Amino acid sequence: MSEEMKIEDYLAKGGVLSSPENAPPRYRAELLRLMASFVDSELAGAAGFADAINYGPGIKERIAAAKIVLEKTDNADKVLKIMGDFGANTTRYVNHHPWTARLDRDADIGAERIDGDMRLSVFNYPLAGWNDAVVMNLLMGRAVMLQLKEHCKLSYQPLAEAFRAILPVETNHADLAAEGIKRLMETGSDPAELQASVAYWWPRVDASFGADKSKRFQSLKKFGLRHLGNAELRKSWQTATRAELQVLGLDIK
Repeated sequence: MSEEMKIEDYLAKGGVLSSPENAPPRYRAELLRLMASFVDSELAGAAGFADAINYGPGIKERIAAAKIVLEKTDNADKVLKIMGDFGANTTRYVNHHPWTARLDRDADIGAERIDGDMRLSVFNYPLAGWNDAVVMNLLMGRAVMLQLKEHCKLSYQPLAEAFRAILPVETNHADLAAEGIKRLMETGSDPAELQASVAYWWPRVDASFGADKSKRFQSLKKFGLRHLGNAELRKSWQTATRAELQVLGLDIK
């Protein structure tokens, strides 16, 4: 216990770890939880977006969608390999859950996770066509960017490096979505339909940040696994994404 407390003090002062052997039990548990949430969300997101590929109105859109599916799966693989360093059975992990599983469109589970699945709650909802997929990809993409910027400062160095490689890939996915919405608006898509998708996905993406006051935040902060609180991240997302939507001719009402 005294050794673990010394490591906590080291981490609280900005220290970093570089191998599983140096990680105390509580730190390992929190790190594995964080990685599982990311991997599950990426695999579920890729599986859901794979179904949207054939919704694409043109070949370029379908190529872009297929690329997003490939890259999200690759992002999951980068983090899953690090989970393997901590003893995770990576082969069984990928195959143990139906990543395409979705709730009914009108379900409302807030920020809850489904038993045996660490995906963010937003990835339990189904997409309703191409326009809906593009809107969801923009809203969640901007949220993912903020969360990844936070993860890039993690105290576990190999994982922080992986997230630094993943960040520009996920940023490009969100940028593609913004371009997609602009193109939809210019080519005669019904703004009311796009607005309805914004209204549907906004609260579900918002919930992915978790409760404003998290009981685990201070512990995670001491471990160097979190720096900004949920409320601060949520506020940044709301402000920046609302402004981007307004430029695109959409809004939150």
